[in-house]
Amino acid sequence: MTEQTTVSPPEPITPERFSELATAIETEVGRFIVGQNQLVRQTLISLLAGSHALLEGVPGLGKTMLVRTISEALDLGFSRIQFTPDLMPADIVGTNIIVEEGGERRFRFQQGPIFSNLVLADEINRATPKTQSALLEAMQEHRVTVAKQQYTLSEPFFVLATQNPLEMEGTYPLPEAQLDRFFFKVDVPFPTEAELIEIMARTTGAERITVHQAATGADILAMQALARDVPIASHVMAYAVRILRATHPDSESPPDLVHQYVRYGGSPRGAQAMVLGAKIHALLDGRFNVAFSDVQAVAAPALRHRIILNFEGEAEGINSDSVVRAIIAETPTESVE
Repeated sequence: MTEQTTVSPPEPITPERFSELATAIETEVGRFIVGQNQLVRQTLISLLAGSHALLEGVPGLGKTMLVRTISEALDLGFSRIQFTPDLMPADIVGTNIIVEEGGERRFRFQQGPIFSNLVLADEINRATPKTQSALLEAMQEHRVTVAKQQYTLSEPFFVLATQNPLEMEGTYPLPEAQLDRFFFKVDVPFPTEAELIEIMARTTGAERITVHQAATGADILAMQALARDVPIASHVMAYAVRILRATHPDSESPPDLVHQYVRYGGSPRGAQAMVLGAKIHALLDGRFNVAFSDVQAVAAPALRHRIILNFEGEAEGINSDSVVRAIIAETPTESVE
């Protein structure tokens, strides 16, 4: 574990510099991670939004290695927490310990691994809900409370969590309240045959691939600030809101798939994730304005973990991505009112 890095206030950057830095980060990550361009892009958008990402996929697809590679490409403090059934909340946030100073005994707070800039919560759904919930305050407020004392986490602060699919043995479903704290939920697909061949070539040979630093903590903070300055037209923002409202089965004229298979729709955080994610997507595409296509591009990772299917949906094998696709297909870009 590395200590938190204290980052100086950022200097403003231009959209061109934003694109250069983002490209440099993706290039360095691509030196080690084979393919998975969409996975890397969506994870990067979460980081540049100043929020957190949840990566889901079966074991062995490189989820942990992706997060490690990103940490190497950024000049930030990094820590890794391996979630297990016997992990306790104090193992994450820290605890007060008794120390002897000057002949007196007193309590001193011993920081846990959450006190870092980039925190890898590995296999987060292998811990009990009590331990999972220890991350809630840190993820939302960027601070932790121990024995009525609050401790602020240094910026930038990201939690990148990995989890195995819930049907895997020995896993606990994440509470809905905690899922909602993740900006994006990113699915990790199985590599293609060509990608598997390249993975074998890179990982079974003698050559060691080195990832170089592509950006600093100050760069990341400056990129976050610029992303929030990207203008978005009122009708584009209204489009994101209509997509969110369409995830609710009790909304006006929801898509048939939503009405039939969805129990609960997304929270307002889902619309926030779509709007901010669309701004960053536009910047990564070299534009300083948000289009409908940007909202559509980030809708699935922003909403897939915020849509809760009913029993019929689970039994029919419906997934959240198919619901989002149906919503996008049936939601007009312009208001019909």
